[in-house]
Amino acid sequence: MTPAELPDLLLHVAVVRPVFVWGAPGIGKSSLVRQFAASLGLDCVTLVGTQLAAEDLIGVPELRDGRSRFAPPESIARDEPYCLFLDELNASTPEVQKAFYSLILDRRIGAYELPAGSIVIGAGNRATDNALARPMASALVNRLVHVHLRASVDDWLAWAQGAGIHQWVVDYLSERPDQLWVNPPKVEETFSTPRSWHMLSDALRSYGDEIADQTLRLLATGTLSPAHAAGFCGYVKIVRHRYGLDAVVRGDVGWPAAPADRDLLYFLAEAFRARLVKELPASKEHASPAMRQFAHRAKALLVELAEISLECAQLVIATDDGAPVLPAWFLVEVSRDLPRLVAART
Repeated sequence: MTPAELPDLLLHVAVVRPVFVWGAPGIGKSSLVRQFAASLGLDCVTLVGTQLAAEDLIGVPELRDGRSRFAPPESIARDEPYCLFLDELNASTPEVQKAFYSLILDRRIGAYELPAGSIVIGAGNRATDNALARPMASALVNRLVHVHLRASVDDWLAWAQGAGIHQWVVDYLSERPDQLWVNPPKVEETFSTPRSWHMLSDALRSYGDEIADQTLRLLATGTLSPAHAAGFCGYVKIVRHRYGLDAVVRGDVGWPAAPADRDLLYFLAEAFRARLVKELPASKEHASPAMRQFAHRAKALLVELAEISLECAQLVIATDDGAPVLPAWFLVEVSRDLPRLVAART
C-alpha cells in the first residue's frame, strides 16, 4: 500500500491488533507511524530492535514484600495509553524477538500490562533490500498483521509541498518521478530514497540558492544514486541559466560540450529520450509531416550528441531490460544513419 493509505488501515487494525509495516529503507515508515500516533493524540515510544538486549525489555528484578519481580523499564511502564513503536524489529537478535512475544500479543511484560487504548506497531526492512534483517520466527510472524509499504511519488510530492521541501527538489521529481526511489544497490554507495531527497533538500536550504556548483554536486552525490545526482545537478544548471531542451531542439544552442557541463549534458540527454518516447508514434505511417521532420531533427541531434559523448547518445536509444523503448521504425533509421552508435550500444 502507499503512504497515504497506511493511516486508515492503522486506524482500523492497529487499535485491535499489532501491525508490522514492511518496506525498503528510507521510504518513511518511521515518520508515518509517528505521525499516526500524533493524529490520535498518543505519545510515540520508539524501541529500536538493533539497540536492545532482552533485559532491556524484561527489566531488572526487584524485591517487593519479600518476593522478587521484574520491574519493566520506565519508557514502557506508563500509566497513560501510548503508541509503542518497535522499529527494526526484524533486525533484532532472536533473544530480543522472543522478549517481544508477550508484549506484542498480550500487551504485557511480566506483571505490567499496557494501558487500555495503547497500540503496538512494528516496522522493518526486507531481506531483499540488502539491509540488516534477520529471519523472523514463525511465532512472531503469526502475532502480527503484516502490510507492505511502497513509495508513491504522488503522496510524497503532496506532502513535500507543505513540508518545506526545496523547490528544486519538488520540481525535479515532478519531472522525473521515477527517481524518487530505487532498489538499494548491492555495493556500498548512496542511493535515492524519499529520505535522501529530504536530506538533500535540508542541505540546500541551509546553503541557499546561491550554492556553488561544486558544493551542489558534492551534496547530490552524497545523498542520491550517481545517475540521479548527475541529472539533478544538470537540472539546477538549467534552472539557473535557462538552458533548456527546447532551445537545443530548435537549434538556438548546441549540446553543452564543456567537461564541466557533463552533468547538464546527461540531464538533457535523459530529457531528450523522454521527449522521443512521448512524441514519436509507434508506427511511421501514423507520423504526421511535422513529426517526421522532428524525427529527422532528432537523428541530427543524436549525431551531434555522439560526437560530444557517445555514452550520452547511447543513453537516448538504450533499451529497458533488453526491450526497445523507442519506436522500432526510428531505431531502424538510426541504425542505418548512425551505425557507429548502434554498434557501440550492442
